[in-house]
Amino acid sequence: MPSTSSRAGSAVGTVTRGTTNTNRLRRVDRWIAALPELRRTGDPLVVDLGYGASGVTAFELQHRLAKVRPDVEVLGLEIDPGRVRTALAQLEDVRAGSTGFDPRAKVGFAVGGFEVPGRHAAVIRAFNVLRQYDESEVAPAWERMLGRLQLGGALVEGTCDELGRIASWVTLDRTGPQTFTVSLRLRELDAPSIVAERLPKALIHRNVPGERVHAYLADLDRLWRVHSPLTAYGPKQRWMAAAQGMRDAGWPVVGGRARWRLGELTVRWEAVAPV
Repeated sequence: MPSTSSRAGSAVGTVTRGTTNTNRLRRVDRWIAALPELRRTGDPLVVDLGYGASGVTAFELQHRLAKVRPDVEVLGLEIDPGRVRTALAQLEDVRAGSTGFDPRAKVGFAVGGFEVPGRHAAVIRAFNVLRQYDESEVAPAWERMLGRLQLGGALVEGTCDELGRIASWVTLDRTGPQTFTVSLRLRELDAPSIVAERLPKALIHRNVPGERVHAYLADLDRLWRVHSPLTAYGPKQRWMAAAQGMRDAGWPVVGGRARWRLGELTVRWEAVAPV
């Protein structure tokens, strides 16, 4: 069983599969770009923790965030030194102007894990990392990462499929988890509960009767079916009607139509937290 107390050098964590695909994390990147924590900080350092076998997700993250915070700096952390060497070689290509990324982009790479070495971060993104750990290890990993945030910073931890069409994540501040977000490609979506297989580790084993997240996904599926006639006007209209239905049903929905149009739905964490 992997452990957050295991170490590679001084890095805390365990080497995981490291699957990486171009554009895979676009949904969560879009979420991070809208975070007030990023916009108001005086030190816009964002950590891409556990970026995988390629540094591409760190370059994509910097490119997307620079549109709203031009001085953003992204640090990619990996516990496997070989992956860091690969990313540093990619960085040399970027600086040489032989890729589509800005050669002036503030991107760096280092060996690190949940201890997040160096400066405190405004935002830490840890995606598809804890999925490969045991559920009992989630809280200690969260605690370590939260301890490396700036005052007022945010941790975004979650999971997505290989193509980035199905994703969910928890957004935390230094006091703990605050919200839970589902983000789906709506075209040809059969049922929102498809996200069950891509829930964050804290929730993936809780999708059973009696647990809040199970009730949440069941209600979302029900409203998706109820509003199926709106498919004639496009899946976005159907999704927005389902999202409004969730709010009307009493779920503590955060945000509104601008986020719903992206295939997102966010609720307060306590609505889905493990019983």
